[in-house]
Amino acid sequence: MTPEELRARVVARFGPVAAEISHGQLTVDVDRDTWIAALTFARDTLLCGYFDWLSAVDELDGEPPGIRVVSHVYSLQRRHHLLLRTLVPGDDPRLPTATTVYKGANWHERETCEMFGVEFADHPNLIPLLLPDGFAGTPLRKSFVLASRVAKQWPGEVDPGQSVGDLKPKRRRNLPPGVPNPDEWGPAATRAAEP
Repeated sequence: MTPEELRARVVARFGPVAAEISHGQLTVDVDRDTWIAALTFARDTLLCGYFDWLSAVDELDGEPPGIRVVSHVYSLQRRHHLLLRTLVPGDDPRLPTATTVYKGANWHERETCEMFGVEFADHPNLIPLLLPDGFAGTPLRKSFVLASRVAKQWPGEVDPGQSVGDLKPKRRRNLPPGVPNPDEWGPAATRAAEP
């Protein structure tokens, strides 16, 4: 099926949903209430029986803000792709599990839960996958503080061959995204606060 034919079938089934064709692939945005219905439709009607991957993107500073969960499925018979996306609120990141439709979603949902904090309701085994026991936080969210970058020099801060001591005092210190000012957070702030 061509991407245009896929879009026509998706719109006929779900009504006026955002369905965009880019680089020969259809991307469909659905509400989180129709997430499972869209995945089931992709598997059963569009013959996308191959589950490729599922992940998320932190769009908490976007409009509207939230965590966008993205899944890619493929039809081995018809050789077409489909990206399904849904937006969950950052303060309520819950979504029904896709493992009821695609068994291969198990590992991907565990990783997405661990890294972005999205809870997948009725997941059969939503336990940590990558991070050490007792790790607190969701490291792929933009709000997660990159503590190692406060304690260790950021490689992009100086030019090749320079050191931090070579920087002129007037030069503003560059910080990568997600890193707080070391004078306000971390070892330097602790030392400054000590009497």
